[in-house]
Amino acid sequence: MNAQELLAQFGPRESMDYDLVIVGGGPAGLSAAIKVKHLAQETGKEISVCVLEKGSEIGAHILSGAVMDPKALTELFPNWKELGAPLDTEVTQDQFLFLTKESAFQVPNWMLPNCFKNEGNYIISLANVTRWLGQQAENLGVEIFPGFPAADILYDEQGAVCGVVTGSMGLDKEGQPTDQFQLGMELRAKYTLFAEGSRGHLGKQLIAKFGLDQDADPQSYGIGIKELWEVEPSKSKPGLVVHTAGWPLESDTYGGSFLYHLGDNKVAVGLVVGLSYKNPYLSPFEEFQRYKLHPKIRETFEGGKRLAYGARALTAGGLNSLPKTVFPGGALIGCDAGFLNASRIKGSHAAIKTGMLAAEAAVAALAEHRSADVLTEYPSAFNNSWLHTELSQARNFKPWMSKGLYIGTLMVGLEQKLLGGNMPWTIHIKHADHECLEPAALHKPIDYPKPDGKITFDRLSSVFISNTNHAENQPVHLTLKDASIPVSLNLKTYAGPEQRYCPAGVYEYVEKDGQPQLQINAQNCVHCKTCDIKDPSQNIVWITPEGGGGPNYASM
Repeated sequence: MNAQELLAQFGPRESMDYDLVIVGGGPAGLSAAIKVKHLAQETGKEISVCVLEKGSEIGAHILSGAVMDPKALTELFPNWKELGAPLDTEVTQDQFLFLTKESAFQVPNWMLPNCFKNEGNYIISLANVTRWLGQQAENLGVEIFPGFPAADILYDEQGAVCGVVTGSMGLDKEGQPTDQFQLGMELRAKYTLFAEGSRGHLGKQLIAKFGLDQDADPQSYGIGIKELWEVEPSKSKPGLVVHTAGWPLESDTYGGSFLYHLGDNKVAVGLVVGLSYKNPYLSPFEEFQRYKLHPKIRETFEGGKRLAYGARALTAGGLNSLPKTVFPGGALIGCDAGFLNASRIKGSHAAIKTGMLAAEAAVAALAEHRSADVLTEYPSAFNNSWLHTELSQARNFKPWMSKGLYIGTLMVGLEQKLLGGNMPWTIHIKHADHECLEPAALHKPIDYPKPDGKITFDRLSSVFISNTNHAENQPVHLTLKDASIPVSLNLKTYAGPEQRYCPAGVYEYVEKDGQPQLQINAQNCVHCKTCDIKDPSQNIVWITPEGGGGPNYASM
């Protein structure tokens, strides 16, 4: 049954009204909610705020490197140390390495541009910082609903956003209601902020509906794949930050790795691969496993134990690819819009800052008894902020690096080190990531080493330790516009790239009655959104599954 049929049979929906509804309980959404409550306290006014989180709890779907610049957090909570924010490991040392297959060459620190320096920053678990933000928000009276995904957008008669609809529960695989069926609720608001993270399901719809990206470059994404390890005490160096470029990726493929030493003998390791890559045989997951075999990297993990695994897309186009962030009735904040600074490999400070800026605009509008109009104060405040200055200085990073490792390194070094980010030119991205994939006939298959179960692993054992789960008898949330395209185009022309770009084993081609067909193992999905981004014909559409499904990241 479709949504209209369900509504006709089981409606009307229950409805709740708020001043502000925020979709997504990550750093951007929670910071917006907190800032609204802070401002309400200052003026003695009551402002009702609701945060929807599709994960089973706050932080369940949060994955990042992460080295955090505390600048925005300090603006939100000047006393965050006294309040017990989990920023425990201050960066003590930076290393930047260029890797070849067998060797590593360290760039002298005096040669590093400021964007690669981390003095004053902290190595964190962003999931734990997000949980802490959730506690602060609840203490201030924010209503948080974990396990409730926003599945659809509500529009008023004038076409302005006026809230969202939560996903219905208890549908079977065919979309038919079971005994446990519950119709989704309407959450209505004077303003709605969308903070879904990279490639947000509803954010994507809003960008298309309101033409928010008309004047922007195509958005550019990466996939970040991460593991958390417990290493031998002798190999633990709390505060050490290592970044690498080069091997195992070819010089024409954008990407790089991170290796962060936390306390308690924990090390976070990961690889980011730009999704503009050309070779359909490339597998970001396998590249990451291969990366750990490099002699300089492997030594850290020998004798250690892998604790957790996850993957997530990054919105990395920067200022040039930033869509308009406001529309009638709402705004995009954080990675739903794309405020990550790819040159610094940091987005949490930007998410917090944009959440605060949007909150200030919404509170000012509410004070004037406005609703459902355009919060123009938000982009105006962003344009006058330190974040805009930071992103402007980094605006050419992704366009240059997409031209190859050597040209990119040279030009980024020139712009950032010699010109301090104050260059008189702007370089543009001309193609969306899915347009960059080339036919398999132009490339050779890549021979990846088999996993050894000690340093390298397969997808399924990795997904297992991401604690991913979905109710088995529910509609598949990875939908196809045309069920024939995977075989007729993707398999025939591109050798079935879904099997390789998905880091969770969701897609595989199987034979049925002597014919190949695409099998979708939606149960494995870690909600990284890579398929929605990289599918060459944009035939795969990721939609929200039943609430509470997906990964449960303990400390990623």
